[in-house]
Amino acid sequence: MGKIKVTKNCNGIEGLCVIEPTVHGDKRGYFSETYNRRDMAEAGLDYEFVQDNQSSSVKGVLRGLHFQIRYPQTKLVRVIRGAVYDVAADIRRGSSTFGKYYGAILTEENHKQLLIPKGFAHGFLVLSDFAEFCYKCDDYWHPNDEGGIIWNDPDIHIAWPEVNMPLNIIERDKNLSTLKEAVLP
Repeated sequence: MGKIKVTKNCNGIEGLCVIEPTVHGDKRGYFSETYNRRDMAEAGLDYEFVQDNQSSSVKGVLRGLHFQIRYPQTKLVRVIRGAVYDVAADIRRGSSTFGKYYGAILTEENHKQLLIPKGFAHGFLVLSDFAEFCYKCDDYWHPNDEGGIIWNDPDIHIAWPEVNMPLNIIERDKNLSTLKEAVLP
């Protein structure tokens, strides 16, 4: 029943994919398979996800850019309520797109998901009054293995959308390293 549309190598960045599941709707609402391992494998995306995470945030919250250092994770991210601007930045040493990023608006209406492979820093900005964000990971979270890059890194130069209010960023994220200074996977 599932089937997905996969847009590979977003913004020319190898491995980064937008996943669009088929949505079946009628006057009652809609149904969608948000994940089907067989469909993903047929698209060449064969991952074994071991952990699901969910967060809620209010408008203007900016989370990230985060990654795991010794235990990098592939993530499949989506929004189930509201809207976010989601960003993945390539931090793979030796990659021809090192320091390049891709950003996409993920909403409860567009059902888009972003597949972020190992070797990327990830973050998002909440655009709606409230958002619920879900993601699958192919490795467990290791609390002593967190890395990060400051959201406004001058070398990555992310074009974050305006939210017409001050950004809400926790102190930890305000004090992350630049790409040049960060300890990378």
